[in-house]
Amino acid sequence: MMDLFGEISVWIIPIILAAVPLYAYYKGVPIYDEFIEGAREGLKLTWNLLPFLIAMLGAIAIFTEGGAMDLLFRLIAPVGEALGIPEEVIPLAVMRPFSGSGSLGMTASIIQNYGPDSFTGRLASIMQGSTETTFYVLTVYFGAVGIRKYRYALWVGLIGDCVAFLAAFYITSIFFC
Repeated sequence: MMDLFGEISVWIIPIILAAVPLYAYYKGVPIYDEFIEGAREGLKLTWNLLPFLIAMLGAIAIFTEGGAMDLLFRLIAPVGEALGIPEEVIPLAVMRPFSGSGSLGMTASIIQNYGPDSFTGRLASIMQGSTETTFYVLTVYFGAVGIRKYRYALWVGLIGDCVAFLAAFYITSIFFC
């Protein structure tokens, strides 16, 4: 029975990719024209989001290169130490709301140094999967729809990240200690 599901899962995406244009053709939809229109709208959206992305990346660079990130690490480290959180994941906790790729690099480094089955590796993995890149979301999604005042959304997102980090530590401590 599992082999049948394995065969179906291999073919489901190609079937969908073939079925959608065939159905559109059957319904008389001008497929190529719709594709071009969608691509045109995608480029417009990209062009409109570009200033927000540049501003966000510039702010992150200033934050990290100016020493504010290191200062934040030093301020959070005693709290993490008091709670028993490994100091290796504190930079990940700070970086994750800012950058998905940066935090993924940190997670990969933690896993490479401590192993995927270590407490620190598991904690980093759970933290990576249970939190969001809050600043990126606010920049891209709010910028896409033109929302300029997102003060409360920022605080809710950051509080949600903090709760997710603590929950990840708690869950990791319960299940993997």
